[in-house]
Amino acid sequence: MLPPEKPKRRPRYRGTHPRRFEEKYKELHPDKYPETIQKVVESGKTPAGTHRPVCVEEILEILAPQPGEVAVDCTLGYGGHAVRLLPRLMPGGRLIGLDVDPLELPRTETRLRGMGFPPESLIVRRSNFAGLPRLLPEIGLSGVDIVLADLGCSSMQLDNPARGFSFKLDGPLDLRMNPNRGQPASALLAKVDEERLIGILRENADEPQAERIARSIIEARSRTPIATTTALTRVVRDAMAPSPKGTRQQDDESASIRRVFQALRIEVNEEFDALETFLRFLPSCLNPGARVAILTFHSGEDRRVKKLFQVGVRERVYSAVARDVILASPDEIRSNPRSSSAKLRWAVR
Repeated sequence: MLPPEKPKRRPRYRGTHPRRFEEKYKELHPDKYPETIQKVVESGKTPAGTHRPVCVEEILEILAPQPGEVAVDCTLGYGGHAVRLLPRLMPGGRLIGLDVDPLELPRTETRLRGMGFPPESLIVRRSNFAGLPRLLPEIGLSGVDIVLADLGCSSMQLDNPARGFSFKLDGPLDLRMNPNRGQPASALLAKVDEERLIGILRENADEPQAERIARSIIEARSRTPIATTTALTRVVRDAMAPSPKGTRQQDDESASIRRVFQALRIEVNEEFDALETFLRFLPSCLNPGARVAILTFHSGEDRRVKKLFQVGVRERVYSAVARDVILASPDEIRSNPRSSSAKLRWAVR
């Protein structure tokens, strides 16, 4: 006679307060905990491991997708914009989704393909959007009707401490969109000279305390490598320490930390170079009458988009561009605070 089977114990987290990202959030398992997802959204937050698309209704109005058209989502991310575009392209249309992130892209493709769209309606490629002109001939296209680019990093990247994007979580100081390419931010900080670091902080994030922070980073790395997000945050806090009169405000300190992370992220991913290349060659990828919408999240990106669109109008490459930047509505900002810095611009071929 066989011994009775022991009852299976439910999986348990180590300790009463799990520390690992994979264990900590029920939102990472939306099929099991839909009520948790709903509660997080209703509280004005983004569920961990997901991304809430910004300015969706405004983008749909600008792009006006029609059945049979070909659209490109240059930064597929979680697929929030794509899932709203795809039904409007049916029947007969196609969506090309690009993203450089090798970790999130397969998950998003699986999620989108599970929604019942025709297989041929979705083409997914791991590529930087700057490679769009080279990609289109490879898939047999001379031009497209719609282009959307949602710049910056996604909530999934920010939330995962292993990616090193957020100063609020301890993790390796990486900051790469594609962790298989280029050098992490820790390697950059290990060798960059002070003058170049000042330039990175100024050019990539308009940091007013660039000299002070750069000097503090150079001094700190001479004692020990700056290898984690927590270590970098500590160095910036020390650099922003209050004067004898105590004039420093905590808000200024947090803003500087965010700008330092932003500046390093832009540098290690060569984001401005990729954006300028994309904008320069974008018109050659567009069919007559094609619509373009670009979401930016800081002034360096917005300046480049505005300038290249204006040049395109003067050179009659575009028939029309946005005269004024479009911002997220107050209601959207209340429900999704990460939309507060979004700026939307559009152009028509």
